[in-house]
Amino acid sequence: MRLWLGLVLPVLMLGGCSSGTGSVRGEDGIGHRVDVSHIPDARPRVEPRSKYGNPDSYVVNGRRYHVRKSAAGYVERGIASWYGRKFHGRRTSSGEPYNMYAMTAAHKTLPLPTYVRVTNLKNGRSVVVKVNDRGPFHDNRLIDLSYAAAEKLGIVGTGTGFVEVRAIDPRHPQRVTSSRPRPSASAPDPGPEPAPATTANGGRPAIYIQVGAFSERANAERLRQRLPHTLGSVYIRKGWSNQRPVWRVQVGPIATVEQ
Repeated sequence: MRLWLGLVLPVLMLGGCSSGTGSVRGEDGIGHRVDVSHIPDARPRVEPRSKYGNPDSYVVNGRRYHVRKSAAGYVERGIASWYGRKFHGRRTSSGEPYNMYAMTAAHKTLPLPTYVRVTNLKNGRSVVVKVNDRGPFHDNRLIDLSYAAAEKLGIVGTGTGFVEVRAIDPRHPQRVTSSRPRPSASAPDPGPEPAPATTANGGRPAIYIQVGAFSERANAERLRQRLPHTLGSVYIRKGWSNQRPVWRVQVGPIATVEQ
């Protein structure tokens, strides 16, 4: 499994995660860590779709997002961020008040509500949360976690973490979805060649930064030649977009999400 961050150089804009109102989410004024060990995971249960937050599509910052009709079989890997005190008590997209000490999360396209299991792929910690909000609206972010969920997963200090998000069928919460995880929509699966390492030291999924994508390989080669060697290994991988070939230029592996 690989993660490609669909970024354009320079890659210095990883910090912060904006909500639908344009405010900044992330490490936002907790001040001190809170013991959340006594807070139980969200308990999946069958609920009707929220009257709010489930339009066919919506637009944020000029980009249109299409809400999924169902969460069945959903499995995805990408970067998780978190939001805390700044949003505590505010209304979420589902109409529920946001509680930073509840096991909840925000996602751009999953139906509200959806219960998901989120696993930190760096340390193996796992939690179950209820998706009841929209966000994070940054291209390289997959899910925004409540403070409690992020603390349990061990990503409060770093602000972000590489995670797997797996939807839970509330009728059969113990049943494991067998779908193969895929990279997030902002980090599409680029295809079979060449083959950089799929895992980093310790067996964690390797992370690559995508710095360009072209319809012709010659253009990808020209970009690769221009990139400084100090960036590390540069790969060109063939993939597909709208049934047409695309050549993606990627740098990596990158040791950590923070780097």
